[in-house]
Formats: sequence, C-alpha cells, structure tokens
Amino acid sequence: MFAILRDLIRYNIEFAFGLLLLGAIILFSAASLFSPVDPAMLYTVMPDQPPSWEHWFGTNSRGQDLFWQLSFAFRNSLIFGFTVAFISRIISICVGLASGYLGGWVDRALMFINDIFLALPIFPVLVLFYFVLRDSMDSFTLALLMACFGWPYDARLIRSVAIGLKHREFTRHAVFSGMSTPRVLAQEHLPYVMPIVFSTFMNNMLWSIGLEVTLAVLGFTNINEPTIGTVIYWANSHSAMVVGVWWWLVIPIILVMMTFLGLFLLAVSTNEYIDPRSRLRRMGG
Repeated sequence: MFAILRDLIRYNIEFAFGLLLLGAIILFSAASLFSPVDPAMLYTVMPDQPPSWEHWFGTNSRGQDLFWQLSFAFRNSLIFGFTVAFISRIISICVGLASGYLGGWVDRALMFINDIFLALPIFPVLVLFYFVLRDSMDSFTLALLMACFGWPYDARLIRSVAIGLKHREFTRHAVFSGMSTPRVLAQEHLPYVMPIVFSTFMNNMLWSIGLEVTLAVLGFTNINEPTIGTVIYWANSHSAMVVGVWWWLVIPIILVMMTFLGLFLLAVSTNEYIDPRSRLRRMGG
C-alpha cells in the first residue's frame, strides 16, 4: 500500500496536487479542535466585519467568526462524506465479491437488488425521508440513508473483477487447500479490488458531500448544524451578496472547490494507476 502511494506521489502530478489540496482542507478542518468559541453560539463577535488580521475570513451577519465557523463546517462535512463512503464501500465489497465469486442464484438475487437501488431516484427519496424524519434528521442519520444508495454502481464494478478472479489459478489452489469462501474472498480477492475501492471511495465522498450541500442549501437538513451546505444556506437567507457581505459566500465556495478538486484528482489518478498501460507510461516504461 505504501509502495503504491509512493509511486502515485512520485509519478503522478495530479495525485500529488490533489493530495496537497485535500491535506490543506483537512488541516483547516482540524483547526476546529482549538476553536475558542462554540460554533452554535450567535453574536460572539461584531457582525458583518470584512476579512482582517483579527478575523481572517471576516464575520457573518449572525455574529460568528467565519474562520472558526467554516473550520467546524468542513470538519463535519468531511466526517459526513467519510462515513457515507466507508459504509457504502463495505456494502459494495460484500455484494460485489459474493456475487462475482458465488454466481448462480446468489448472483441473480444480489444483482436484482442492486438494480432496484440503481433505479431509485435518490434526491426525491432523501427529501421524502427529510419530511418523515424531520425531528430526528441529523448528519449521521442522513449519512446512513445516503450510504444505502451509494453502493450499487461500485458493487457491479467489483463484481466484474471478482468474476475474473474466480477462474484464476491461485483461487483454485486456495479452494483445493480447504479455504472457506469468506477466507478466499477476504485473503485472495480483496487485495485485488482495493485500488478500485480507494478510487470509488474518493468518488463517493465527492458525491455525498455534493449532495449534502445541495440538500442543506435547500433547507432539507438540520440547518443549525455547521456544514458546508448550512453555511451557504444562512448566507443566502441573509442575502449576503446583496448587502455586501461577499466573503460569507465567496470564501466557502473557494474552499468547496478546493475540496472537490482534490477529491476528483485523487479519484482520477487512482483510476489511471489501475490501468497497467497508463501506469507504465507514467513511469517511463
């Protein structure tokens, strides 16, 4: 794993740049651990102050220091995206490996369920859940719901790899040696799909954070919990651009673009690494 990471940083400038962008956002979000104020508190500073040495990102119309508010917001959004991606990766790995290796009626049943989730319109379903669970709709609940919809595409991709691995010589040797099916999948097949899992992990984080921002901006989440989307929601509610508090919208959008670009570059460069021809070309082979 460390050898792969070393090669990606050394030979792929996109991966290195994406890692730099995402690392900067993670360090910024980690600053929330040292915040002198509670992000839920209002009017702790003078409202509508532009960026200065005292308030690096300025203050908003609710009397909050935007540096600390955005630090909390990005920490919550990154944790949210990581939770969705992690849970959905577990589902996609289990379904994809089992479906590809076992085949038969197990494959047909799992892919039938997979196709049902693919056909569901995700955004309207999440809005419906918001109205049903409005009083208990926190970030973790929303993450669980989104994780249930974030695995089908990647499960099919893992299944296609597992079908090829099923007929490889090392799989036959593992079966003849008496290894059980779970051990074959975990010890023999899982390492081959880990680059795909990492790539789809980045894509899934990108998708989940983007969808959370969309839901929050429209008011379909807990708007009192600091996230990237709720910061933009309150900026729109107070007409930040109209009243001249431009930093309330511009700074979050710049940071969001850095986050999305970093995740996108990591996903694309990992996809390229999976292809042996692209990898050899990068390394001068």
